[in-house]
Amino acid sequence: MIDTVPGAESLPYAVQLKTLLEQETRYQPKLCGLRIIESAQENGLRMTPRLRDFEVKDLLSLTRFFGFNAETFSLAVNLLDRFLAVMKIQPKHLSCVGLCCFYIAIKSLEEEKNVPLANDLIRISQNRFTVSDMMRMEKIILEKLYWKVRAPTALHFLRLFHAMILQQSDAEGKKNLNIERLEAQLKACHCSFAFSKMKPSLLALAILALEIQEQGLCELTEAQQTLQLQANIKSGDLVCVRELVAKCLVEGCMLKFLKRKRCYFRNEECSQSPTTTKIKILSS
Repeated sequence: MIDTVPGAESLPYAVQLKTLLEQETRYQPKLCGLRIIESAQENGLRMTPRLRDFEVKDLLSLTRFFGFNAETFSLAVNLLDRFLAVMKIQPKHLSCVGLCCFYIAIKSLEEEKNVPLANDLIRISQNRFTVSDMMRMEKIILEKLYWKVRAPTALHFLRLFHAMILQQSDAEGKKNLNIERLEAQLKACHCSFAFSKMKPSLLALAILALEIQEQGLCELTEAQQTLQLQANIKSGDLVCVRELVAKCLVEGCMLKFLKRKRCYFRNEECSQSPTTTKIKILSS
């Protein structure tokens, strides 16, 4: 039977936080396994952080394509990291592992009518393995994770922290502290292996703290510090992770800018037909 984290949305925020904090360590990837991945060389024979990040970005693209919720993506990343931390897999099997983790998350969280057929998922993701391959891999993943699927993720903490802090915010603060923006930042962090080693609660609070700082919401600093105490997060850890989040988001923006720039110049080149170019040369 698949282990689940019971829904506690109707409970008081403090009780919800206590429940999530009690459970988060049980659903974290094993650090020793993550360190092995981190130390691996880029030789095509072993899993590396770069390969893991590419796979997570593919899962994010699929999430957007199907219109699945952010919770499905966060859970898929959690399952993938936990499995990679306990199983040494060859890079050629990564796409199958990633898609299976994604499919498990879909079946756990999405409405049944929105769950795609495995064959369609394989086709749309442009993979070459079969449904039988996927079913075998799914069984292996579930067994290695002891069927503990519904993990408390950074998204759970982020939404809870956001709700708790809004209780002490004025109308302007509520307007500026946008949950969709925060979730988008979390998705960007999920695409970086560096955050796989961090507690979900720490990552979530770091994202929130960075946004409070960037938006200049000084009136929420005290509420943020209260959350930090309730979550038992050290100030040094929070500052360190907040800076890592800021770096990740800046690098992500730079990559998007460079991609748009390359696309612009490519379109400019295409728009200049041979005839047009010839006329320009003759006229000069």
